[in-house]
Amino acid sequence: MSGPRGAPAARRVFFALWPAKADRAAIAAASAAAVAVCGGRPVPDGNFHVTLAFLGAVSGARLAELAALIGRIADGEAEVPPPLGFTRLEFWRKAGVLALVTDADPPEVVALAGGLRAATLAAGFTPDLKPFRAHVTVARKVRGGHAAALPFAPVSFRCQELALVESTMRAGGPLYSVLESRPLGKAEKLRQSR
Repeated sequence: MSGPRGAPAARRVFFALWPAKADRAAIAAASAAAVAVCGGRPVPDGNFHVTLAFLGAVSGARLAELAALIGRIADGEAEVPPPLGFTRLEFWRKAGVLALVTDADPPEVVALAGGLRAATLAAGFTPDLKPFRAHVTVARKVRGGHAAALPFAPVSFRCQELALVESTMRAGGPLYSVLESRPLGKAEKLRQSR
């Protein structure tokens, strides 16, 4: 697919922490009751993630730079960040979403998000600069916040996988496709090599 005059088409991309399949299932189970009554559109559990840096439209010709950035960061000296514990639901009226949120974001995850934003800015990309807040969106097009008041069993996932993800709009909502991913931290790479 190409843009004007044969240039590679722009693709909407972001960096994310990508949960393992079992973690996505746990997030779905923990939020199922609230999602069922929120009046919105459930997010498919295959789309669950924590956005670290949203870049928006990026030329397809520059995706290799972003994939290389993932390699440099994931292969760094940092250990795997501690698990992210999602302790409550929040309704974000402006965005119209129901999201799982943390009480406090681990400093390692905040630093990872900040490092990705700084690196992409330095390379000439234009990341969204809103303050980072770890969350998992579980429903979209939510009209009211009553579901956020429902009891919620906390859920967590290990921050093992750093991913470059493409967002493609479909009739039923966005579809997220992992373009590149790497395990984070030396300890995780050693575990996987055994």
